[in-house]
Amino acid sequence: MDEKEIERLLDKFDKSSLKNFELTQDDFKLALSKLEAGDQVVVGEPTLTTPNDTVSAPKPTSKQSQNESTTPAVNSAADVAEIKAPLVGVIYFAPSPDKPAFKKQGDKVEKGDVVCVIEAMKMINEVKSDVSGTISNILVEDGSMVEYDQPLFQVKKG
Repeated sequence: MDEKEIERLLDKFDKSSLKNFELTQDDFKLALSKLEAGDQVVVGEPTLTTPNDTVSAPKPTSKQSQNESTTPAVNSAADVAEIKAPLVGVIYFAPSPDKPAFKKQGDKVEKGDVVCVIEAMKMINEVKSDVSGTISNILVEDGSMVEYDQPLFQVKKG
């Protein structure tokens, strides 16, 4: 695997919702991991390893670090609930490409309302809200891969 292929994989991993990725080919092993803002465990920089050398993934620029540290804090936990993924799959915000989204940011949601669907193993599974309120934030992109228990929406209660 050459440097260009590794850079392409890093770019795709960075844009994906995956938290961990591991690839092994013969005597070459590539392991990537990334943290989210709320994660408590601090893991070392993602590294690329070959039998003879180690290459670290690029560190965030000072502008990226500054943006991450100045992100406004989310409302207190008492005011905001999260709707989480009940399974692993691809999330879609509309029942089909030609139909409107189930819910979008700013929409009112009632307990039991369908907020999105997740496709897993060619099956479409509805995701229903377990809380009533207003959708204050959408945490994933339409068509992206989501993991089990990954927060999808933030709902301001009330």
